[in-house]
Amino acid sequence: MTATQTQPGSASSNKAAFEFVQFLAQELSSGKVELPSFPDIAIKVRKVLANDNVNLDMVLRVVGSEPTLAARLLQIANSAALSNGTPVHDLRNAVQRMGLNMVRSASIAFAMSQMKKAHDLRGLEVPMAALWQRCTAVAAMAHVVARRLTKVNPDTALLAGLLHGVGELYILTRANRHPALFADRPIYDTIVRDWHVSVAQALLENWEIAEDIVRAVSEFEDLDRRHTGPADLSDVLTVAHLMVSYQDYPESIELNMQGVSARHRMAMDGTSYSNLILESKDEIKELQQALGA
Repeated sequence: MTATQTQPGSASSNKAAFEFVQFLAQELSSGKVELPSFPDIAIKVRKVLANDNVNLDMVLRVVGSEPTLAARLLQIANSAALSNGTPVHDLRNAVQRMGLNMVRSASIAFAMSQMKKAHDLRGLEVPMAALWQRCTAVAAMAHVVARRLTKVNPDTALLAGLLHGVGELYILTRANRHPALFADRPIYDTIVRDWHVSVAQALLENWEIAEDIVRAVSEFEDLDRRHTGPADLSDVLTVAHLMVSYQDYPESIELNMQGVSARHRMAMDGTSYSNLILESKDEIKELQQALGA
């Protein structure tokens, strides 16, 4: 997107949009895109899990250094999505039950949820909370959809769901320095629409997130995407995002799913949507809460 592609608005908002788009382009071209005020604990967890020789004790030392994160891991391990009815009471057993992929997801979720408390981001609490609520809802739904309807790894789907809005989050935190943008919502929404995928790609590649997750975050809004073979991670994220978007209007889900190629690869119909939402409602709610929604 260029500044000349923004929707008509006041001179001041168009000028702000032009300056902000230039700023985004410069940030992306620098190759080092980072979320402001992103807690260090997520970076530490990412580094230890990237070690080819990582073992359980190494992971426990890192996650155990942040008591709130440790408590979050115990909560997730005991959630309906992961628990077999037998509770765990210590961090070692929680991590063993979750697996390293889920620990990675939980640490990123923890860090993103903590950002709204950052001093530098004061004033963004409401929009950040709304975005985070959506991210955790899509993550929980993606976990359920992957586990029940596909052969996609549910933990990978959960992380993709958490990260699907990371480009929007970055733009929101950066736009805080350009208050004129918030005064013209159509222009701001256009910037988000046109830039969030590029920003997300840059962030996730910088974090060394798996290629299939980066691809899913880039593709999930393409409702006409075609590919051969069974449903993949991008399909799961597409369906999960749509189901969350319309879950409060179940009568409209089937209508809005018509023509969506991803749902055909899962052989979903109106009954499938209703059953999935009904049967997984408590599981999704509990997993969302465990993620920090």
